[in-house]
Amino acid sequence: MVESGEKKSFEAMTQAGAGLAEIKAAAIAAKAGDVAARKILAAAFAHTAFAAPGRIAPTYDAAAEGWFGRPVNGASILPVPDTALPIPAGVWSDFWGLISEAGNSIGAGEITARTAAIGGHLSEEYRALAATVCAAYPGVTEAAAQGFPDRFTMEALGRCPEGSLGGTFYRLIVDNKFDLEVLDRDQLQLASLRPPLDYLNARMLQSHDLWHIVAGYETTKLHEVAISAFQMAQFGHSYSAMFLAVVSGSSAFRPEAVFDVLMELVLSAWVHGRRTPPMLGIVWEDVWHLPTSEVRARYGIEPYVSPFPADMAEQLEAAAA
Repeated sequence: MVESGEKKSFEAMTQAGAGLAEIKAAAIAAKAGDVAARKILAAAFAHTAFAAPGRIAPTYDAAAEGWFGRPVNGASILPVPDTALPIPAGVWSDFWGLISEAGNSIGAGEITARTAAIGGHLSEEYRALAATVCAAYPGVTEAAAQGFPDRFTMEALGRCPEGSLGGTFYRLIVDNKFDLEVLDRDQLQLASLRPPLDYLNARMLQSHDLWHIVAGYETTKLHEVAISAFQMAQFGHSYSAMFLAVVSGSSAFRPEAVFDVLMELVLSAWVHGRRTPPMLGIVWEDVWHLPTSEVRARYGIEPYVSPFPADMAEQLEAAAA
């Protein structure tokens, strides 16, 4: 349970933001075990999620440099407005509600819905800024120019050869009883969003599990967190920033070493995403028939090297049962 005073302090830090030197220093100190530095870092991440999406890349680059002791050296991102907007009170109500239940084994679907609900409190000005920020990332404008994405079909995937990317994707969906596009794009009215958010959100719903396969992320709890950082590094995904703000905020207020594990995971995946060529514009239907290794080679994609066993969280839960 986070005390009222701690909440107010964290909210104030989040609204104010932090300088890049402070973020880098906080990452160094947090890795060395400084509990106060954890909260500074988590507040900096929340600042990018709820107030200043234009600061996502510099903030996470500074944190990764402090954590790993070397610059990220990611692809260049076009300049964006360095604007911090007021954070609505409703954001904090939902944020702290989700934080308070973080250790209660909330399902992935509920976390997704409740994180999206936090975003529902943000202003139209924030959405316009987020759209501008996403368009500044490499490959986003070119990918969005392809038009609102057509749906994938299970029929087409089912015809793909065994061992191909399409065949692997098909088995992942069928064997795990996943939805092909995760959520219903029409119910979410994604086509009505301002560009390029309309394209980005629809594309990520249908491509999320493909990115798991091609970028080398398992469909486990730890790797769902990691791939959020990878997605955010690729195109400044504001939902991923909100999800990671919840994850880092929750772990920063816990006494266990969870924060260290999550930061190692999140920041390594962030670096991976910043160094990986843009994946948004890949026309997946053109490469369904190829083995995943050939798809990676064609587009210069190196698979993620996880710092921990992908199923570590599941192993720990099984051991505690």
